[in-house]
Amino acid sequence: MSSIDMRRDAGAATQRLTPSQWRMVVLASLGGALEFYDFVVYGVFAQYIGRAFFSMLGPMMQLVLSFAVFAIGYLSRPVGGAVLSWFGDRYGRRRVFIVSVMVVSLSTIGMGLVPNYASWGIAATGLMIALRLIQGFCLGGELPGSITYVVETVPRRAGFVCGVVFFCVNSGVLLAALANLIVHTTLSPAQVPQYGWRIAFVFGGLIGLLGFWLRRKLEETPEFAEMKQMASRHPLSELMREHGKSVLLGVAASVATAGYNGLLFAHMPAYLAGVLHYAPRGIALAQNVALATGSVGILIVGWLADRVPRRHLMRIGTLLLMALSLPFYDALVGHRMNLVFLMFLGGLGAALINGTFACIIADLFPTRVRFSGVAIAFNLGMTIFSGPMPLVATALIAHSGDVTAPAWLMIGCASISFLGTFGLRAMSGHVQPRIGAPVSQS
Repeated sequence: MSSIDMRRDAGAATQRLTPSQWRMVVLASLGGALEFYDFVVYGVFAQYIGRAFFSMLGPMMQLVLSFAVFAIGYLSRPVGGAVLSWFGDRYGRRRVFIVSVMVVSLSTIGMGLVPNYASWGIAATGLMIALRLIQGFCLGGELPGSITYVVETVPRRAGFVCGVVFFCVNSGVLLAALANLIVHTTLSPAQVPQYGWRIAFVFGGLIGLLGFWLRRKLEETPEFAEMKQMASRHPLSELMREHGKSVLLGVAASVATAGYNGLLFAHMPAYLAGVLHYAPRGIALAQNVALATGSVGILIVGWLADRVPRRHLMRIGTLLLMALSLPFYDALVGHRMNLVFLMFLGGLGAALINGTFACIIADLFPTRVRFSGVAIAFNLGMTIFSGPMPLVATALIAHSGDVTAPAWLMIGCASISFLGTFGLRAMSGHVQPRIGAPVSQS
């Protein structure tokens, strides 16, 4: 490479995103923000959803079955991801974006309007499950599509723009935590289980419909537009035939983030309130602090991920989670440290994995099958290790009596991702590498 080319590349590494690129990246992130908004809202109000649809059972079983419905939505994600990514790799990313966010938004509104068990009996429970399955089907293509879109739009800053996506996604989580804080602040303890949780779902769905309207102006990604005539006719079969090992590595890369999200965001609010008896308002404040800390950390790590190998950042992050998860839960259980400070540490602790995993997965697949590869790897990881995590953690506590049991689940997830990092170097390099890197970024 000539010195001129090297200077040009070095300048590209630090170039600012244009206003048009910023617009496309932010719009691409809206669906992911809605996904994680729903993710947290369900966890925050799980005990009230259990009362509404499983009122015939005791409090612990209400919570267990409420989390079971949450997990059921994840069963349809791999199917939805496979179907929607097939269309995305065959016909383009833009169409999938527009349809999926609309259906997710309508399903979320519907979940907030379903009558309770006392009014409709088992039909109410069945309808709630059906809406959750539809929601999960469309979400299976939503965030993988966002990752694919931004990486192909700004490949030279792939690490940073993936960080921007998850910063925006965390804004959905932050919005959910704020909704929880507002509901518990403005409504009485009797009103929250009656209709307060429903307001949060309807509000999220309306925000999603706004995202649908804004997304209509998105353009196709430059990389896909260039190779549209050569698009794979059978992306899923090509993916599994030629990139099976990359799929496995992508699943491994997502496991630590999946377990972290399932435990810290979906399980933690009900766990702190129902098991450890922290005050609801204090929980909402602490979660907001964790989210803000994690969001800033993701941006910083995304910036770093364009300059140093991402696998090293993920490896350090997984080792920290393996070492610190049990002390974290011990402190929570013993009420030995301020909850806000503990959640601050919890938000900070996972930035190294949450800020790198998405770009690592995208880097494992060529453009022809990238949407399918990201969707299959991401959704398998999230379905197996995130969706069921609140249910598994709650059942494990109930069975063992050990209230620190969720820490061992987090350690197990981090261990899987740690082992997966050792296979990344050989299989990655499909996204344009960071400037100055001779081979692969991941």
